[in-house]
Amino acid sequence: MSADTRLEELGVSGLGEVDEPAFSGLAERHRRELHVHCYRMLGSFDDAEDTVQETFLRAWRGRETFEGRSTFRAWLYRIATNACLDLLAKCRPEPAAGGEVLWLQPYPDRLLDELPAGDADEPETVAVARETIELAYLVAVQHLAPHPRAALILRDVLGWPAKDVAAFLGDSVNSVNSALQRARAGMREHLPAERQDWTGGEEDAGTRELVRRYTDASVATDIPALAAMLRDDVRCSMPPTPGLHVGREAVVNDWVESGFEGMKGLRTVLTSVNRQPAVAFYLWRKPEGAYLPLTIDVLRFTGGAITEIVTFHDDRFPRLGLPDRLPADGTE
Repeated sequence: MSADTRLEELGVSGLGEVDEPAFSGLAERHRRELHVHCYRMLGSFDDAEDTVQETFLRAWRGRETFEGRSTFRAWLYRIATNACLDLLAKCRPEPAAGGEVLWLQPYPDRLLDELPAGDADEPETVAVARETIELAYLVAVQHLAPHPRAALILRDVLGWPAKDVAAFLGDSVNSVNSALQRARAGMREHLPAERQDWTGGEEDAGTRELVRRYTDASVATDIPALAAMLRDDVRCSMPPTPGLHVGREAVVNDWVESGFEGMKGLRTVLTSVNRQPAVAFYLWRKPEGAYLPLTIDVLRFTGGAITEIVTFHDDRFPRLGLPDRLPADGTE
């Protein structure tokens, strides 16, 4: 059965005839793409998880309202979008000074790989291929008001027609187009300059070499070598801990003041997060006789230099599917 299931394909005249296990089976087919959609809306992996559960609960309770005029998938997207808007209406956090999004959480590529393959022009496939899931994009989106944010994601990322977005949001097409214009202007304001109109690309050998150099220099706590890899206007943050450092000097000073220089006993695991290269760091802990999770750095490169480092705490390691420890011999 295709993802865009209609009632006649279900062999029933209405969802009211479908029992709960069958309904859950239908809904689960869309869990990952709905989770990614809610994550874009909210910027938080955990909040997206809760919102998808709320979406499925609302869908089950309101199954009688599905009449088959749209696809089951579109119906779920409408419910998920409104569940996100309801959450934002209750508690919409505001970016901190400097534009930090302190509630930002990473999304592991291994879960993005669970998205349906679809055709080359399948909206979600194209969106992920263009890396509209990267952290810089997510941060910019979080600066938008909720309705323009929804309009942007539904129209520009997922490719839903304006009339469908209007139905999702309970607005007119004109209102959606107006919200979309405001959202696009907001994105131009908050995206990094080199990120404007960027469409992403495959990780190349040059990027892999940069990641290797960054990893080696970090394990050696070689601050001069790391500083040489930073662009002049590099940005470094560590959500949910406040404190945005902008510029090579500010970032290096923070490393020195935090005692990073001379730190011994680091090991790494390379991974990918939000379609970006990432390095997970483990620190030797003698009482446990193992290397335990420390932090994970998600990197963005531009023109052969590091333009952004977003560091996440060790509590994100389980969600990212990273080991809870490395053995004493440093085997990764």
